[in-house]
Amino acid sequence: MHNILNKFAVKGEPASVDRFGYGHINQTYIATCNSGAVYILQRINKNIFKDPVSLMENIEGVTSYLRKHSTAAREVLTLVPTVDGMPYYIDNEGEYWRLYDFVTDSVCLQRAESVSDFYESAVTFGRFQSMLADYPAHTLHETIPHFHDTVSRFADLIGSIENDVSHRAAGVSAEIEFALSYKEFASTLVDLSHSGSLPLRVTHNDTKLNNVLFDIHTRKGLCVIDLDTVMPGLAVNDFGDSIRFGACTAAEDEKDLSKVSLDLDLYKAYLQGFLSECGSSLTEKEIEMLPVAAKMMTLECGVRFLTDYLDGDNYFKTTYPEHNLIRCRTQFALVSDMDRKWQQMQNILSEVIAV
Repeated sequence: MHNILNKFAVKGEPASVDRFGYGHINQTYIATCNSGAVYILQRINKNIFKDPVSLMENIEGVTSYLRKHSTAAREVLTLVPTVDGMPYYIDNEGEYWRLYDFVTDSVCLQRAESVSDFYESAVTFGRFQSMLADYPAHTLHETIPHFHDTVSRFADLIGSIENDVSHRAAGVSAEIEFALSYKEFASTLVDLSHSGSLPLRVTHNDTKLNNVLFDIHTRKGLCVIDLDTVMPGLAVNDFGDSIRFGACTAAEDEKDLSKVSLDLDLYKAYLQGFLSECGSSLTEKEIEMLPVAAKMMTLECGVRFLTDYLDGDNYFKTTYPEHNLIRCRTQFALVSDMDRKWQQMQNILSEVIAV
């Protein structure tokens, strides 16, 4: 790896390069030079991201813009250019590499260890959204087309039901019935986007808590990481995906559905943190649709798990044959709990924006 590191404009000579982190998509390494400078080196996974050049154009554009609007060095990831001034390096095998400055005194959490952690993640993603409010989102590339097009996701599901390539449809009739009962609801945000009622914004599209770096001493949110899925989208979907993953009382693949529910305290904390940073840059309609997006992203994820199960588990990594089905059931159970708590979710939103 030292030869790859030498292709970038690093400070000093490479001293060590070691595997780093928990990511499953890109290969990530932590690299140290004899000057004491520390970097994050990554090889981009071309199987997932088919157009690394467009992906890196997005990241370079967004990080450069954020840098101009940032008040603290650690609020933004910093790309290190190659010795030729490029934002990435292509090796002899056609693999794409990039290098970031290491964010010092930071920690990445896999799950919130307190309500405060979840609140801080909301503040950080809200700040990310606010700082990019005036960025021309239409100039970004779609790194994964139709990623949060829930109508398209439902069309995929229906096609998978009809084709039934793995002969699994008969065994999941209850899950199919549940999903299809929300088919009309599924177009809500897509329709509002098409009508212009929800503006196109720069979105992260993977707003899990483990994509935020926290200060190791103060536990305050520092910056948003994993920018591969940054592209044009709806701000409400970023909010919704955070709630889907972080405000659920159970793991994404919990088999005991009685453990699955929406934690309203976490939901409120995230609303407060998110809107404290970007509430003034969101439209009234966007704020109104935040609870809808929480349910929509949960439904969409469940539909994706179910579709992949019917297709034979081609997209999501699984560890046992029913893994995607269990994940699907967990998401649908959370949707049901959101339905039960719908008025409470609306009331909490009203309380938060009234303060």
